[in-house]
Amino acid sequence: VVKMAAEMGGWGKQGENNIYKGFGAHFSFGTYVAQVADISIVQGKVKVHKVYCAVDCGRVINYAGAENQIEGGIVDGIGHALFGELTFDKGAAEQKNFNSYKMIRMADAPEIEVKFVKNDIPPMGLGEPCLPPVCAGVGNAIFYATGQRVRKLPVSLTTFM
Repeated sequence: VVKMAAEMGGWGKQGENNIYKGFGAHFSFGTYVAQVADISIVQGKVKVHKVYCAVDCGRVINYAGAENQIEGGIVDGIGHALFGELTFDKGAAEQKNFNSYKMIRMADAPEIEVKFVKNDIPPMGLGEPCLPPVCAGVGNAIFYATGQRVRKLPVSLTTFM
């Protein structure tokens, strides 16, 4: 999956058209996932343009359902990485509803390209394994774009120049 994601995402082409690439990989529930995230910095804020995702989850039974699981995990992960701030005051959450807790919106969701490793091993887990590597991919792309390491999520707490 590492090689497949790197090929899909054109790994090694940093900064073309102000697009920076970051890489993330993860293994859980018997599934290997690798991703390349394309980002730019627009007016000091991170914009995720595209995520390339390679998955080895064993035999895929329902490709449309599998792609939906992967896309949902990636979009949810981007939401956590960019916007998911939850603060507490005296043990109580300060964000009481969606009007005070920013979630990812359709305009923030990137294009997603998914490829599966073809094999005949039994099907494994899907959905959850696709969330963690997108946070790493976005963070690594931010480093390539700015030279700054992401040390705290959500990245919306930081303005990058």
